[in-house]
Amino acid sequence: MEKQRFETCLDRYADLVVRIGLNVKKGKTLWINANLDSAVFARKVVEKAYLAGAKNVHLDWNDEAATRTKYELAPDEAFTEVPMWKIKGMEELMEGEGSYLQIYAPNPDLLKGISPERIAAANKVSAEAHKTFRSYLYKGTNIWAMASVPTPSWAAKVFPELSADAAVEALWEKIFEVNRVYSEDPVAAWEDHLSFLTERMNSLNAKQYKALHYRGPGTELTIRLPEGHIWKAATSEIPDGTRYVPNMPTEEVFTMPHKYGVDGTVASTLPLNYMGNVIDRFSLTFEKGRIVSFSAEEGYETLKRLVDMDEGSHYLGEVALVPHKSPISDLGIIFYNTMFDENASCHLAVGNAYPYTLEGGTAMTPEELETRGANQSLTHVDFMIGSGGLDIDGETADGTLEPLFRNGNWV
Repeated sequence: MEKQRFETCLDRYADLVVRIGLNVKKGKTLWINANLDSAVFARKVVEKAYLAGAKNVHLDWNDEAATRTKYELAPDEAFTEVPMWKIKGMEELMEGEGSYLQIYAPNPDLLKGISPERIAAANKVSAEAHKTFRSYLYKGTNIWAMASVPTPSWAAKVFPELSADAAVEALWEKIFEVNRVYSEDPVAAWEDHLSFLTERMNSLNAKQYKALHYRGPGTELTIRLPEGHIWKAATSEIPDGTRYVPNMPTEEVFTMPHKYGVDGTVASTLPLNYMGNVIDRFSLTFEKGRIVSFSAEEGYETLKRLVDMDEGSHYLGEVALVPHKSPISDLGIIFYNTMFDENASCHLAVGNAYPYTLEGGTAMTPEELETRGANQSLTHVDFMIGSGGLDIDGETADGTLEPLFRNGNWV
């Protein structure tokens, strides 16, 4: 890509993240978590945030090479603790109505060959330590967003046939494309897209289906929905009415399943990048909501430790609908990045449910959420189940089945 054109696209993309994703307001504070390989883009976001009126922008860097070295050489006790001073700072940011951006571009093979036990231990300790911080995001009290940029390791996984530089450039082009950067007016293009997704959301909320029935290759699954469930689309709102878009790109409408209302078997249709390892060609079997068995052709031990993280990781926390014919799916690319792959495919999530997808959920105690069928867990991991062979029916209150998806797309 010609340099000047790239700089223009990069500027537009950063502007979209600040204006559409984070909706930065004057006087607000922003925390950015970024990989060193994303430094150029992170600095551009900092610039845009200050231009939008941000009071302070804090950058928190991480380095994949150093992370790999730690997993290889650090003693076991290093994976039983986390820097609470940093986490307390993040909690203080949330208490002060701050916003959070994660520039998410992990290396799918970063921890390949590392002991699964070590990875699982570190992941659980981290999840427990971040519980309070995550509660602000789950309850919808603070603005947060995720966006991705290419890194050499990620680009090489997506385009292994290309040289390193060509792979990064190719991935940039795809990221710009699915985020509508190439549109004549990217902000207007996003507003049109958000309106379309909102129409889908409103239609589903009006229906209030009591269950969804899935049929596809390797999949025969029923998911009961709790009474008072709320379908959400791309946009979220904090209590003062400020609207933001947590995921860029996004193509989904989603809600919570009833914790104890999932029965049958579901098969994955795309690889899952989880904690620096790939899980692929896997299936989960549920009885009364709980995962009772699972299999995987690749990454079985990683999947096992995901399911066994805590009691809540044996249940689902999200059900999301995405048509097979959509901008990301039409590219025909496996991104090995859940934020992209989940928006190319219907998906489910193991773990915590979002309280804001239940009427009155954000004001409920954990006990009240449990009573209403909302799952609670330290984790929330999306996995893809959609394809051109997936059919979904919605079951109305009187038991009538209405077709929602046929051959992977909206009816």
